[in-house]
Amino acid sequence: MRSFESVDGEDQPFGWLTRSPQLDAYLDRIGREPRLHAMLPLLLERLPDMLDEVRVMLTTGWPDYAEFLAEEQAEVTGAAEAFMLWLIDTVEHADGSAAEFGLARPRQGPVGNQLELFQEIGRVQWREGREVSTLLSAYQVGARVAWRYVSGAALQAEVAPDTLAALAEGVFAFVDQLSSASAHGYVMEQSQSVAERELLRDELVELLLSDRSNSEAVRAAAARAGWTVPREAAVILLSVNNSMGHEVLNRLDSSCLLIRRRTLLGAIAPDPVRPGRRQRLKTLLAGTAAVVGHPVPLEQLPVSVQFAELTARLRASGILTDDVVFVEDHLDALIVHRDAKLLDALREQALAPLAAFTATQRERLSETLGAWLRHMGDRQAVAAELHIHPQTVRYRMTQLHDAFGPALDDPATRTRLTLALAWGTAADPNCKPRVESDDAARLHHRRRRVS
Repeated sequence: MRSFESVDGEDQPFGWLTRSPQLDAYLDRIGREPRLHAMLPLLLERLPDMLDEVRVMLTTGWPDYAEFLAEEQAEVTGAAEAFMLWLIDTVEHADGSAAEFGLARPRQGPVGNQLELFQEIGRVQWREGREVSTLLSAYQVGARVAWRYVSGAALQAEVAPDTLAALAEGVFAFVDQLSSASAHGYVMEQSQSVAERELLRDELVELLLSDRSNSEAVRAAAARAGWTVPREAAVILLSVNNSMGHEVLNRLDSSCLLIRRRTLLGAIAPDPVRPGRRQRLKTLLAGTAAVVGHPVPLEQLPVSVQFAELTARLRASGILTDDVVFVEDHLDALIVHRDAKLLDALREQALAPLAAFTATQRERLSETLGAWLRHMGDRQAVAAELHIHPQTVRYRMTQLHDAFGPALDDPATRTRLTLALAWGTAADPNCKPRVESDDAARLHHRRRRVS
C-alpha cells in the first residue's frame, strides 16, 4: 500500500502535515471519530477485486483500456490506493475541523498532482484517432464500480448519511477532474495537430504551384501532410474579396487543398473527373463566380492556374457568363483571348470586307454572318435565332456574299470568321475592323462588285 510520507520519514496517512501541538489536538479529535477512518482498510483490502471488475466491464466496449489495466497492474493499483487515501482524507476535512485548529491542507486531489499525466492520456487518444467520448465513457464505468465498493465499505463501517453523501461527491468530483484533464489534453493535441497539418498542406500547395515540383518531392510532401496523391487535379479560383467564396472553401472536403495567397484564393481539387464530382462542385460553388480549371496531372498545375486566371478575367469582362465557369468548356475562348493583340489582328484581317459599311450595318451583318456560320447556312435556323424574317436573312447574306466574294465559301476563311465573331460583333469595341477613308472604302467595294 502506498501512503503519504511525513517529514520525519514515517509513513502516515496525514504525512502532509507538520507535527505540532495543533496537529496533535487535531489527530486526537479524528481518533475519537473512527468510523470513516475504519473504511480505509476495507477499501484497500477490496481494491484488487474492484480493479478486476472494472477490467472485466471494459473488456467488451473498451478492450484496449482493459488490456492496459492488466498490463500495468502495479501502476494502476498504486494510483487507486492514492485515490482512496485522498478520498478519505478529503471527507475527513470536509467539516472544516483542520481550519479550526489553524492547519493548512492541500486542496488538490490526485488529478491536480498528476494533471500532465491525464492530459497526456487525452493527447494519446487524439493521436491514435479515437473519440474523446470513448475515454470519458470508460472513466464513468470505473466511477460506477468505485462508488459501489466505496459505498459498500461506508455502510459496513456505519458512517453517517452526510458522510456517505460527501464520499459520493468526492468520487464523482475525482472523475470530473480526470475527465476534464483528459479532454483538455485531447483538445490541445487536436488544435496543435490541425495547425501543423494546415502548415504542411500550405507548403504542399506552394510546391504544387511552383515550377520546381517533381513526383518524388510531391509524394514526400503529400505524405507529411496526409494528402493522397491523385492522378489528376484541378484548381478552383475565387475572387480574394468574395466573402461567400471564403465560406464555401471552408465547406470543401478534406481531400481539397486550400490556396491562400494574398492575390490568389481557391483550392486544388483532386480527381475532378470522378463521377458526380463536377456536379457537386457546381452545386457547392453556385453564386460564387468561381472558375474551375481543367483536369491536369499534378506537374501541370502551374499552367492550369494560368489558364484559370485568364478564364476568370474573361468572366469578369463579361465574355464568359456561366455561374460557375469550367475551363474545359471554354478552351477555344482561351485560345482566342490569350493574346489580345493577336485577336485584334485576326478580327482586322478577317472582317476587313465589312469596313465599307456603317457601324450599324456592320453590327447587323456580322451578327447574321455569325449565326449563319453556327447553323451551317440554314436560313430558317438563322432567322429563328435572330428573330427576323427568312427574307431578311436572304437579303443580308446577299450583301455578305457581295462583300466577301468567293472567299465566303472557303473553309479556311469560314474558320477565321468563326473565331473572329464567336465572342463579339463587328460593331463591338473589341471587334474593330480596319478603318479606311470613304474614297478607299467605295473603291474597294466597287472592285469587289465588278469581280
